[in-house]
Amino acid sequence: MTAVADTRPKLPGSAAAGPQPSSPARLPEPGDDRQLIGAFLEMMAAEAGAAANTLAAYERDLRGASETLGGGLAAASAEGLKGLGEAWLPFKRATVARKAAALRRFFGFLADEKIRSDDPSAALPRPGTERPLPKILDHAAVNALFAELERRRREGGAAADLRLAALVELLYGSGLRATELVSLPRHAVQPDKPYLILKGKGGRERLVPISDRAQAAVAEWTALVPRASLWLFPSGKGHLTRVRLYQLLKEVGAEAGIPPDRISPHVLRHAFATHLLEGGADLRALQLLLGHADIATTQIYTHVDSRRLVELVNSRHPLVDARPKGA
Repeated sequence: MTAVADTRPKLPGSAAAGPQPSSPARLPEPGDDRQLIGAFLEMMAAEAGAAANTLAAYERDLRGASETLGGGLAAASAEGLKGLGEAWLPFKRATVARKAAALRRFFGFLADEKIRSDDPSAALPRPGTERPLPKILDHAAVNALFAELERRRREGGAAADLRLAALVELLYGSGLRATELVSLPRHAVQPDKPYLILKGKGGRERLVPISDRAQAAVAEWTALVPRASLWLFPSGKGHLTRVRLYQLLKEVGAEAGIPPDRISPHVLRHAFATHLLEGGADLRALQLLLGHADIATTQIYTHVDSRRLVELVNSRHPLVDARPKGA
């Protein structure tokens, strides 16, 4: 039987086909960064199913680190990475944590591919993981927002107003991410199906219920969408951008009396989650609705809703009725 030669291209520093001596793999050359970062991003897309925005963030962080190290990121020593950490001191902890996580993933890839025999990423900083409480809109602000949308619809119902109403209903009513929302296919929302099946971060699919209100708003808007459009929210040659969605929300928010720094697509997603929790939603169910891989991410909303939790303990705890008189 004739052996088939391995014709796959070899990454810089990777082991060649056939038996190899047990000596450690060489360090990559400084000029290898560009090719290795590209290969890492390809792996993240193909094997980890990383989303386009995640890949873009990895690329920015890796290329930025490479530039800081003079093109020698892949061959960096532990001392070099310590210096990189010092260069990050002016950044916020969340930014440093993100950059360090990207580099750890990159060096893990180099080790897995036998491009490096060591992993110097232990020298990278590990800032605390303090998580800021998410901004949300209270019920009064949400009511004001929808009152403004309804006023616009009553006073003419221009195409732009119907589109905005559909966007906001889906953001607040279903908790969609901005990218998920603007890139919905034209026929994503069906009259006979009160749910969407979305592919979110990491390629994970989830089922998202759609309210009757959202379905009605989308139906009004869909009647105006060109039949040939691939997108539910078309714009130019593609779909509405996240930046334009952000701008539209700021504009309608200002008309509803909501300060610009208090409203965004993500703030409406936070409001969706917090208000569901206030209404008694189960945390696991909320995790599925939001598409969080880790329930620890969802638990942040329990801090936002601490007032309701305190009230719950005070009203439902078995010792409430056993309080001493006059206490």
